[in-house]
Amino acid sequence: MSDLLIRDVLVIDGTGESPYQGDVSVRAGRIEAVGKLNTNGAQVIDGGGLALAPGIIDSHTHYDAQITWDAWTTPSVSLGVTSLIMGNCGFGIAPCWEKDREVTLANLTQVEGMSLEALTEGTQWSFTSFPEYLDFLESNRVGPNVACYCGHSSLRMHVMGEAATERLATNGEVEKMKTLLLDALRAGACGFSTSTFEGHNGLGGRPMPSRLADESEIMSLTKILGAHGSGNFMLTKGSKTTMNFLESLAAESGRPVMVAALLVDNLNPDRIFRELDAIQAANERGNSMIGQVSCSPMIMDFRLNSAYPFEILDTWQQVIPIYNDHERLSTIYASASFRDGVRSDLKRDIAVREYTPQFDRIHIIDTNDSKYASYIGKTIEQAAVATGVDPLDWFLDCGIESGFEVKFSAEILNVDEDLVSGALLHPASNVSLSDAGAHLTLFCDAGFGLHVLGHWVRDRGDFELSEAVRMVSAAQANAFGLVDRGLIEPGYHADLLLFDPETIGRSSRYLVSDLPAGASRFTTDSIGIHGTWINGIQVADESGLLDVTPPGQVLREFH
Repeated sequence: MSDLLIRDVLVIDGTGESPYQGDVSVRAGRIEAVGKLNTNGAQVIDGGGLALAPGIIDSHTHYDAQITWDAWTTPSVSLGVTSLIMGNCGFGIAPCWEKDREVTLANLTQVEGMSLEALTEGTQWSFTSFPEYLDFLESNRVGPNVACYCGHSSLRMHVMGEAATERLATNGEVEKMKTLLLDALRAGACGFSTSTFEGHNGLGGRPMPSRLADESEIMSLTKILGAHGSGNFMLTKGSKTTMNFLESLAAESGRPVMVAALLVDNLNPDRIFRELDAIQAANERGNSMIGQVSCSPMIMDFRLNSAYPFEILDTWQQVIPIYNDHERLSTIYASASFRDGVRSDLKRDIAVREYTPQFDRIHIIDTNDSKYASYIGKTIEQAAVATGVDPLDWFLDCGIESGFEVKFSAEILNVDEDLVSGALLHPASNVSLSDAGAHLTLFCDAGFGLHVLGHWVRDRGDFELSEAVRMVSAAQANAFGLVDRGLIEPGYHADLLLFDPETIGRSSRYLVSDLPAGASRFTTDSIGIHGTWINGIQVADESGLLDVTPPGQVLREFH
């Protein structure tokens, strides 16, 4: 007898081929058989009117700290995610000396928009090295299957201390990092990640350590992947990092290069397609590269005492360390030199910068200040025109006069869905970039997979359902060399998603205060999920997560 039998369900197997009506049986955590089956099961589910797909695989998350206190990586598993990749962008919490824990968490607070109080109270430290971190996750148990990059910023901090944010590494320091990276890969890291993106700043507005590395350091570390014989290289690309250099990394290491974050910028809409074309050309030359493309608009809520959307501007760097000092912040915001610098920044580097904030795409969304309440729903541009002042002046004056109480919402990237569709359909793209676990008070895209299955398939009709399922399952498993995952085939791990194609999707985001220290985060609910299984164990039904022992595996072996 099978452990589980799902009868008469529309099987969408992850290959991209046409769905078919059939039965699926599961035994000992793996798919036993698929087809018209004459068998019974300890648990039998009628799949009539529903579809069964491989579970969603999220390849770009930042749960590295949260998973130490929240095995279920809330809310991802409740949104159909059965496997996820952590350690993206070079950021993680291992390796990490005990003396560096405080600054490591402070860096995450700034660069990934996490509450320092929540991280400090919640993070469970019982490890120093990367291998010890994986062992800790395994002993502590994980809800989803988890793979983890070894991050460049973590390596630099471990080897160089505070100098990691100040200078190039010496040859000796690079050699130490190479040794640590090889140890991590041997223990089960899924690759090596880094960032050169100008918006990635840590404690006090200082660049994250990886941004201080030169191309020689990045090349030396990436070659370790080739020497080891497995693992991906992942980079969040800054404006000065060229596709030619990234292709040289793929060529020299012989390993796949994941390029993030590729999103549509309405001021420079052709750029994402030039980058995807360059990635495809590299693939045609035999150098494996993959573009990480988001399926969702990037919309961030913020106040002017934590203005992440503007931190990409050079002039803005000076205020990041003093966000909590409202008196000093007001003084700088009021100064003509600061305003002139921001205006200059907004006019230059548009062609190469990942995005440029635009006042006609920033809305006023909430305030208790009576002077500004009438502007709720309007853009800064509209408010400025109505009052006859410059948009930047209105914006900064609003922040100062309201005591930084007014909340804004910025449409940053990926707003034109016709262009986004073209990017998602590009042969070099990989749907990704949920950033789940990060930017918790700015947005929540942990339900990206449900958004693909609902919005892009049913609502817009850009993809067939079978292709959309492939994009969020097998395509991810193949990109990372995940063993026996991403398909509904006999012998594969039973990571499964049972859903209603007519209703599948996600709710609007909303704010909850359920993190350690009572900190807040945005979350979203699933719509149309009838069951989720991880390694054959049901973890969710239509009512949400079930009270079961976390069944996930720490993934350590890759093709």
